[in-house]
Amino acid sequence: MKGYEPLLYAASATSAEMLYFGRFWAPDAFVAFGCRKKKIALLNALERVRGEKESVFDVVLPLEAWMARAKQEMRRPVVGIADCIITAAKAYKIKGFCVPADFPIGLALALKKRRMPLIVGASPFFPKQMIKTEEELVLIRQANRVAAKGILAAEAALKEAKIGPGRKLFLEKKPLTSERLRSIIEMACLSLGGQAECIAAGGDQACDPHAVGTGVLRAGELIIVDVFPRMKASGYYGDMTRTFLKGEASDEQRELMKAVRTAQKRAMATVQAGASGKAVHQAAANYFEEKGYKTVTDQAVPEGFIHSTGHGVGLGLHEPLRISSQSQTLLKAGMVVTLEPGLYYPGIGGVRIEDVVAVTEEGFELLSSLHYKWELL
Repeated sequence: MKGYEPLLYAASATSAEMLYFGRFWAPDAFVAFGCRKKKIALLNALERVRGEKESVFDVVLPLEAWMARAKQEMRRPVVGIADCIITAAKAYKIKGFCVPADFPIGLALALKKRRMPLIVGASPFFPKQMIKTEEELVLIRQANRVAAKGILAAEAALKEAKIGPGRKLFLEKKPLTSERLRSIIEMACLSLGGQAECIAAGGDQACDPHAVGTGVLRAGELIIVDVFPRMKASGYYGDMTRTFLKGEASDEQRELMKAVRTAQKRAMATVQAGASGKAVHQAAANYFEEKGYKTVTDQAVPEGFIHSTGHGVGLGLHEPLRISSQSQTLLKAGMVVTLEPGLYYPGIGGVRIEDVVAVTEEGFELLSSLHYKWELL
């Protein structure tokens, strides 16, 4: 809103908005604000010199000096971050701030108490952040290549695994657990510069989409492998999912896999600038309905297509772009989203397939690349 400058207080290590605003990596929260198209940060002695060298802030102010100035101007022996912000706002003739929805409520209340006008900005807080540059697309492709390497490492381990008593999988004569498979994935990603979080869940555990998986994996069970590394050098995420099965699949499992892959293709076919996120989601959801795959969410264990088709990805793993039944998003060229339909039926298993695409004027460009072979004999 006119007259209100952006204000953030967050660690850029965990805030995609702060990292986008200043292009500066810091593990602790700090103050950054706009002032007539300039970007200004208040950094302590631990981070200031690095901030001056590495960030895109136009001005880096020494936090300690401005805390001292706040004490002097307010004639108080003890001041806090809110007082420092008030002092800086006065110096830069800022009459009010616009803050993101996740701005710390304690700091917001302290600023309001000091009569600083605040408004909450829309989501996304920086709309331009959702439109990726060519340089950003390169970095997201790189992150997805790392994700693919993690999935390939998991596939290799499952291929090598032997089937033991009770259909349990063994790798190098030791049980192959979800925990062990995740470690294999994480090490593969780390070797390429990606800090990977991941899911490796089999059987009915995989029917809970965000369950990371525990215990021994078994032959004949669908195993969801979801890998979402963040690149240490750039901060950009990749996000890919494949589903595997060691041994011979049942007819029901094959049909489930076929349905999910086809639904993903249907969703992809609707992606282009001007399309709605809701329409992309409905392309997948309608196909599942056509094939007779029912979704039930009002029971103890939900089943069917129980999540959205996708989300934005970039400096944040889940950026505020939604490909869902409730989405208000109209796709624009340069937006980057995941397409990850899934079906989950306890007793049969869970299947999810996920790729990342960049929206173009006439369609999409895949930013992830990996085969879809899944039955590992």
